[in-house]
Parts: sequence; C-alpha cells; structure tokens
Amino acid sequence: MSKIKENIIRPYGDTLNDGKMQLSFSLQVSPDERGKEAARLLLKKIGFDDIDICGMRDLNEGFTHFIAYASTGAGIDYNKVMVKTVETDVMTMEETDEYISTFIGRPLTVIGACIESDAHTVGIDAIMNMKGYNHRYGLERYKYFNAINMGAQVSCEDLLKKAREEKADAVLVSQVVTQKNIHIKNLTRLIELSEAEGLRDKMLFICGGPRLSHELAIEMGYDAGFGTGSYATDVASYIAITLADRKRQQEINGS
Repeated sequence: MSKIKENIIRPYGDTLNDGKMQLSFSLQVSPDERGKEAARLLLKKIGFDDIDICGMRDLNEGFTHFIAYASTGAGIDYNKVMVKTVETDVMTMEETDEYISTFIGRPLTVIGACIESDAHTVGIDAIMNMKGYNHRYGLERYKYFNAINMGAQVSCEDLLKKAREEKADAVLVSQVVTQKNIHIKNLTRLIELSEAEGLRDKMLFICGGPRLSHELAIEMGYDAGFGTGSYATDVASYIAITLADRKRQQEINGS
C-alpha cells in the first residue's frame, strides 16, 4: 500500500510557508520599553523567532495590549486533519419547503432562544427571523416551518416548557457569551434537563455560536452544532433531512 504524501503547511506572511504570524495579546505591564521587551521575551519563550513588537496600547489599570509579528517553524500535515461536520446537503428555502412537503407532509415546529444570562440575539435572529442574514431568509419565511423565537435570557426550564407545549420538532439554542465557559455549562444543563423531563429523544436539539462546533455539540449530547458562517439554509436543511430520515426509519421498523 502506497504511503499518502505529506502536505505540511505553515502560516503564510510574505512568502508561502514562511511561518510569519500576527499575534494580539495583553499583559499586565506598562506601555513602555520594559513592557515591550517583556512581550518580546514571552513570545521568544513560547518558541517564536524574528519577533517584532509593532504596536502597543495602554489599556489602563496596569495593562497593555500588544500587536506583534513573529515566525514559527511549526507546521502540520494537512492530509491528517480530520474534523466532524454536519454532512447533510444544503438546500435553498424553496427546495427545503418542497422536501418537507414531500417526505414529511406537515409543517415543522422549531423553538429557538438564547438561554440563561445570554442577551445576544444576533445569532438566533439570523437563523429564525424572517429577514434572515446575508440574503438568506430565516425560518419564519419558510412555508413549512412554524418558527417560534423566544428571544434572549430564556431559562432552560421555560424553553423546555414551550417545546413541550408546542410539541416541537426541534429546539435551537444560541450561545454567544463564553466567558469562563459559561456556554458549556448552560448547554449541558439544558440537555440534562431535557433528559430528566423525557424530551431529549422526542425532538432535535441543535446549538450554535461563535465558539461552538459540530464535534463539541455531539460531545455535549446535541444532535448538531453550527458555528460561525452558518446560515438558516444550513440549519433548515439539516432539520428537514434528519427528520425525514427518522420518519422513514420509523415506517420501516413499524412495517
């Protein structure tokens, strides 16, 4: 068996694979030559070379923000990079509506919210609201989605109560605030409550946010996770295809 050829990649700055990187970080130092040297020595200790501290800004209260350019000799074999992603095909709004009509035969109810203390609705609104985002309409515009957006700072209990009342097919949860991994705690709590209330296997649970991935979502017990760059078309297609597959499997098992 022939060995797969390595494809080593490194950061690109001036020339291909030269290892040049731009770094941004803060230190508890003063914005002077001593603080600048501390930033340079830190990067050197990490393993960077050709270090240039090109910018520093006083953040007050004894902190300074630095911008630096540096080089690294580290590289990775891109052929060995593996990542879990949502693998369902992505359809347009019209195609998704037709797919649901054909293979499910009824509108799907989706409940969405930003849970607990998170008040940032930009993510859930981009997926749920009729106007959508970046020329892609949200679920409210779809003919075969009954989209209910509960907004921000919704408790896990209230979200699950609404999902039960509406007999939801899917629950969408957005988490933007991530300080001290609060998004992990909130999302884990929601899944644990859904299992305790006997709802976990009755509907899809989907999460999204800037620091979320499909792989992390699966680890936390969700059906799917969507990170930065995801649109309503991605989420709608996943829900439609996944629920149609489940319906088909139930019919086979019941026959």
